Amino acid sequence: MAEATSCTAAPLTELLHTKADLTSRKEFRGHVTAGAILADADGRILHIRHRALNRWLLPGGHLETEDTGLLAAAQRELTEETGIPSTVVTPASHLPIHIDAHPIPANPAKEEPEHHHFDFRFLFRTSADVVELQTEEVTAAAWHAADTIIDAPLRDQVLRALR
Repeated sequence: MAEATSCTAAPLTELLHTKADLTSRKEFRGHVTAGAILADADGRILHIRHRALNRWLLPGGHLETEDTGLLAAAQRELTEETGIPSTVVTPASHLPIHIDAHPIPANPAKEEPEHHHFDFRFLFRTSADVVELQTEEVTAAAWHAADTIIDAPLRDQVLRALR
């Protein structure tokens, strides 16, 4: 189940006023990421065990130059991390169902200071299962009931969308 690590969106608002490049992962005051909330036919949500953070999270990650938008980035990350092809995944909407601001700890190996991720999360549906984990970043995957999501605002949005 995804851990709750939310903070306020105030840093995102402040960065928007400074005209920061929020698509650049080198913007260490904070940058945008894209997340996938993948629901199976039973309404369970796919969680991945993130190697670097050693936590259960939703699939997602940084934007790439070839991404045509946040939805495309979320779907690409989902496929990369789980091996589930985009052909068997359907977006529930073209709009995010949740936006989360959370701190990311410093990573000296990548020369990255502590910073914020502003994660735009999109709901997808599938009848497929995980094919092949991206072992450089993911150590495990598991389906959990949507009502076990710890982050209350996210859980409420997901449960509402699944009705």
